[in-house]
Amino acid sequence: MGELITVMIPCYNEALNVIPMHDAVMEQFTKYLPGYDYRILFIDNHSTDGTRDKLRVLCASDCHTQAILNSRNFGQFNSPYYGMCQAEGDCVISMCCDFQDPPSLIPRLVREWERGHDVVCAIKASSEENGILRWLRSIYYKLIHEMSSVDQIEHFTGTGLYDRSFIEVMKRLDDPQPFLRGIVAELGPANRKDIPYEQAERRAGKTHNNFSSLYDAAMLSFTSYTKAPMRIATLIGVFASVVSLCVAIIYFVMKMLNWATFPAGSIPVLLAVLVLGSLQLTFIGILGEYVLTINSRTLRRPLVIEEERLGEWMIAAEREQRGEKEKVR
Repeated sequence: MGELITVMIPCYNEALNVIPMHDAVMEQFTKYLPGYDYRILFIDNHSTDGTRDKLRVLCASDCHTQAILNSRNFGQFNSPYYGMCQAEGDCVISMCCDFQDPPSLIPRLVREWERGHDVVCAIKASSEENGILRWLRSIYYKLIHEMSSVDQIEHFTGTGLYDRSFIEVMKRLDDPQPFLRGIVAELGPANRKDIPYEQAERRAGKTHNNFSSLYDAAMLSFTSYTKAPMRIATLIGVFASVVSLCVAIIYFVMKMLNWATFPAGSIPVLLAVLVLGSLQLTFIGILGEYVLTINSRTLRRPLVIEEERLGEWMIAAEREQRGEKEKVR
């Protein structure tokens, strides 16, 4: 057998998709990549819909299939990142279980890896998702791209191929709240390759993305890779303070000269107080998001806690042997 490729697939309540996804990935290797050994690694984020039962069947019947079962749901970022770090082989391909990332991407990703690209990112050139949602995503990517000191990758969700050399970089980071998209943009190799693809509709089941999960992703990216929100808050605060001080001095002088009287129930004053108060609350909220990110990272909690591993895993001697091969490569 040739080099080993692991396809890492995070899943949560994907009972309708895990077996078809397994079969589709296996078909790609059988038809288009027969010279490679492969593993299909599912990492389950504590599903409750029967997904785990199907994973047990797959792992018992196919020596190429592995699974990590988490003790609880550890979120949309930690579980996939941990799965990639635990994956065996010369490179790891990450893709979702809902078929929005088509398995037909696998041969394209591998061909670019064969050409010497250590990281190959799959970029959503188009999508069958709701048009308004895609428009909002585009605005978000533009904002983070402009505000971040790191050249962020637009319409990249983490789907792609990662050489073992980059997986080792990920493992050394020891980040309890990793944001893979930003890590690839910041620490990815110079020979990174971006390839476009069309994101399909979910094959079956319901999406687990909601306002809360999308907000978490946006805030994690902003607090991890931008200083702009806090800088804007500081500048607006300084500007408002200077204006308020100038108005206070002018009004005090006018009052001393009996040119003005204190207004009773002045609507402009009331509106000014409301605006300044709302700005203060907004910027306190932004500051809170930064503090939450700092707090979660200083707690140094593990990415996930495993409940069980399924399937066949390489023994230490075989892993060391493959490690020597990677050094030569």
